[in-house]
Amino acid sequence: MPRMTDEEFEAAVEEALESIPERFLEALENVAVVVEDEPDDYHFDILDEPECRGASIRDDELLGLYDGVSLPDRADGYDGDLPDVITVFKGPHERCFGSRAELVAEIGKTVVHEIGHYFGIDDARLREMGY
Repeated sequence: MPRMTDEEFEAAVEEALESIPERFLEALENVAVVVEDEPDDYHFDILDEPECRGASIRDDELLGLYDGVSLPDRADGYDGDLPDVITVFKGPHERCFGSRAELVAEIGKTVVHEIGHYFGIDDARLREMGY
């Protein structure tokens, strides 16, 4: 199981964000991207909410989560009070992937997957797209 320091993991998340085309990054409004070591009860509770867009899950491990109002849903009256949050979880990534190269690639996929939820894309479509 590959391990990364917190700084290395955060750098991989940042690299994933930098690889996203500028037009998509510019469309992100009121969204924070954070790194957590492990998901907690709060994160798992979000998965049970009817308005949850979905999450990145592999082998029962929560890799990433989008907690917010998707762009299409914002058209129905969005005040933008609290930022939406994309959380990428370090521990589950380290447990699920066998090499450093695979780990870095999957961090990138998780970031894109969760940003896809911001744009209103559901889990099934994101999986079809390879994320």
